[in-house]
Amino acid sequence: MVAEFLRLRLRLLANTAKRPTPQLVGVIIGTVYALIMGIVLIAALFMLRSGEPDPTRTVVVISGAVVVIGFWFLPLFFSRHDAMDPRSFSLYGVNDGSIALGLFLAAFLSVPALIVTLVSLATIVTWSQSPGSAVLAVISAVAGALTCVLGARLATSIAAFVFTTRRSREIGATVGVLAVIVIVPGILLLMLTGWGNDGGGFFSALENVLGWTPFGAVWAIPADAANGQWVFAVLKLLIALATIALLWLAWKGLVALMLVTPGHATEEREHAGLGWFGRTPTTRTGAIAARSLTYWGRDARYYAQLVIVPVVPLIAVIVFVFVGVPIEFTALLPVPLMCVFLGWVVHNDVAFDNTAIWLHVVASRIGVADRIGRMIPVVLIAIPLIGIGSFLSVVFADNPDALPAVLGTSTCLVLTGLGLGSIFSARFPYPATRPGDSAFTQPQSTGATSVLAQGFSLLGTLLLSTPAVVYGVLGVFVDPEYFWVSLWSGLAVGVVVLVVGVAWGARIFTARGPEILAAAQRN
Repeated sequence: MVAEFLRLRLRLLANTAKRPTPQLVGVIIGTVYALIMGIVLIAALFMLRSGEPDPTRTVVVISGAVVVIGFWFLPLFFSRHDAMDPRSFSLYGVNDGSIALGLFLAAFLSVPALIVTLVSLATIVTWSQSPGSAVLAVISAVAGALTCVLGARLATSIAAFVFTTRRSREIGATVGVLAVIVIVPGILLLMLTGWGNDGGGFFSALENVLGWTPFGAVWAIPADAANGQWVFAVLKLLIALATIALLWLAWKGLVALMLVTPGHATEEREHAGLGWFGRTPTTRTGAIAARSLTYWGRDARYYAQLVIVPVVPLIAVIVFVFVGVPIEFTALLPVPLMCVFLGWVVHNDVAFDNTAIWLHVVASRIGVADRIGRMIPVVLIAIPLIGIGSFLSVVFADNPDALPAVLGTSTCLVLTGLGLGSIFSARFPYPATRPGDSAFTQPQSTGATSVLAQGFSLLGTLLLSTPAVVYGVLGVFVDPEYFWVSLWSGLAVGVVVLVVGVAWGARIFTARGPEILAAAQRN
């Protein structure tokens, strides 16, 4: 039976060559990239054999732990159709143990599994200084490959079994992208700043911790043996073997469950009432606001837009902290930075409607209602963000006098972004992801419209908010009286830009209705 699964897997790999040309080119590029990375890693492991034991240990254990974490968790966040789903074999009368074993072994016939297996075997050369460490290196390499592939196989089936709807998959992908965006810059900053007494203290401590976890124990076994720490090596070997045993039991149990649960039927929800349409005023503006609120609450494309709002400030704060900027200054930055991108997200909101924008076009002279209604979700997010966030910022900065400046600057950035977005979304709509498509696909845009809309709307928001920002900075470094000037100037500029933007954007929307509809149909 195992041979049948292996033949089926090979057939699936051979069918890859029959894909459409664009997909085939992507597969070839990805495969070549994986092979190059594998060769580089293998060469690096060979070179580490002649290096110092402690740095080699740190590099191998931390890198190996990162690989294991990637194999275990990336399939959960970036789930896709599983061609070897256990449920596909539920009607063949094969016991769950045979299916679990066959699918596990077939999982090795993939580019990531083959690369990680070869790289794992290359660690044998790294730790071949003595017979004892070489023997444990062989065991470690085999156990490492099993841990990665079995964990990935388990995670893939969990994702296929749990994430049964597009919305759940999109949310998982959004969380995964957010995690990658936050974690990767943090790791790079730690590497660049050399956090630790000797430039490597942090990573040595991290290696010591990871070496006792299921992620890094399997890679630390030969390292401990090479250093003469045989007790630690044996204990970590037990951790590695226990990890594989638990993964196998979980995998076998999941296969048994999936074989008797062919699929999850999507529950039909009966919606009582009109939702947001029953809560907003019965006016044109209220109807558009209700439709926008419904989109923001259900459409994964809007979730993907909001990812950037907390991520950029977090990265900025990390950068400033590690370059030595005092916390009393750094704590005042996150809320204004969030407001920059929160107000900016509406600059192409019309394109998200796709062909449904015809409802607004045929309604005739609905420009003002359209411009205001689309702002409501952003305003509802901005009010608690600015109110609560500004208070927390001054508390962490230990500077309560700065509250007016944070409030004024943040409000100005949101209102200015909304005002300019009202103009740009009507005058320069560019192709956006279609409703129902993946939130992380972006249609190809010809010309400079997308660059113009994105760049100038963001740059204009920053330039128009400069007075509030400058007065806030003067309040910090010169005289606290400038904090109040920042508040009033920020409110004044924000309100003026918002009113002018809504009026101008409404006029453009009314005049260019056919062009907007045509642009939506080209998306």
